Amino acid sequence: MSKTSRQGDDLRKIPEVAALDAHQGLMRIPPELDVPLTRRVRQLIDSAEFRRLAHVSQLGLVALVYPAANHTRFEHSLGVYRLTLLYLRRLSYDERFAASVSVADAEMLIVAALLHDLGHWPFCHPIEDIELPGIPPHELFANSFLLEGEIADALRDDWGIKPRDVVTLLSEKPRDVRHRILSSILSGPIDVDKLDYLFRDSLHAGVPYGRNFDQGRLISSLRLNAAGDGLAISDKGRTAAEMMVFARYIMFSEVYWHHAVRSATAMLQRAFYLLHHSLDLDAAFRMTEHAMVAAMREVADGPARELLDGLFGTRRRLYKRVLQLSILERSDLYKMLARKPYPWLVGCAEQFATLASGALGRVVAPHEIIFDAPPAHREVEFKIDVYYPKEDRYRRLVDVSPVVRALAVEQFDDHVKRVRLFAHPRIANELRNRGDLIDLVRQAAAAMN
Repeated sequence: MSKTSRQGDDLRKIPEVAALDAHQGLMRIPPELDVPLTRRVRQLIDSAEFRRLAHVSQLGLVALVYPAANHTRFEHSLGVYRLTLLYLRRLSYDERFAASVSVADAEMLIVAALLHDLGHWPFCHPIEDIELPGIPPHELFANSFLLEGEIADALRDDWGIKPRDVVTLLSEKPRDVRHRILSSILSGPIDVDKLDYLFRDSLHAGVPYGRNFDQGRLISSLRLNAAGDGLAISDKGRTAAEMMVFARYIMFSEVYWHHAVRSATAMLQRAFYLLHHSLDLDAAFRMTEHAMVAAMREVADGPARELLDGLFGTRRRLYKRVLQLSILERSDLYKMLARKPYPWLVGCAEQFATLASGALGRVVAPHEIIFDAPPAHREVEFKIDVYYPKEDRYRRLVDVSPVVRALAVEQFDDHVKRVRLFAHPRIANELRNRGDLIDLVRQAAAAMN
């Protein structure tokens, strides 16, 4: 047996990878998937820090529109961990991967995948998107959970892994070939996180879009790229990769950026913006979802309380969509509002409320108007290579796929992440029916420049 064959065999003998075919020590997650749990994995998932994720929903306010989408980051983390084992088993047969990635590296990848969401607080992404001073990226917030306490002890004692090395893999730019390989599995065009959340979010939301690509085919086609420092696929996985790009596009369009989901998200963002100075953020971000909502409602009064009551009170009361803009729908106005700093959007809403008060002949409170717009950062472009064995040649997927070129290169953000004007239900219809609505929006935006 060659050295690389032995190394590949050693990767497949990692207890968690070998346990994929076991019939004991399993935890079942939807949809009828068995997740192998070794003793050292149980030590991690039974920790208080990891158990908190069982009380943090994966999609937060999406459940107000898709009521079954109440799955947790705990479930998602187990799904990502399981996919990582499948990736490792497949890639262990790639000689260059086996030569570059040691058993110790692979075990670090396993724990990093399992713990990748440890720093997520409730409603993390909507809060991160408004980019307020003093709010750290969740990847950095996870450091306090990883570097000390129960999980840090388990990493050292059960895995022989330095907690700082996990932090480096999860939150720092990779510095060598093996770290670039591992990082591409955790965060890249066909990473384990995307494969799980597209499938799982689609499953729980009750829509087919995120499940319309062949996961098994994609995984079986995995290999290293031409440079040997990241993931690629063989030509057999090309169609699955194209369908994954399309699945992601549709999930953003129909679920993540559904207009009612964005109304709820915009209401939460405005409430948090109004009261974040009154919160102990370090404490709040360590809470379960229920506890964090209670903490926000306890300090909220006036406008913030009204917004939170509409989301979490006894009656759902979402703001109504008054206007929608995209790169194709009044693109000039869209460009005036998209990717602006959040305080700018709040100021624009206040300007519009003043103008609307005059137009309607009655007071429109500033918090009754919300502009929701795409955040400054864009979704990652889908860059991956396809290997054609008959030619012994790699080609970029974007060069051989019109689907990927249209949906990934031309940044689907502008097509699925629309600018929307939301208003309190008491004034929404009046505003929507005004002939001068566009002019009022344009005046409000111009006043901010």
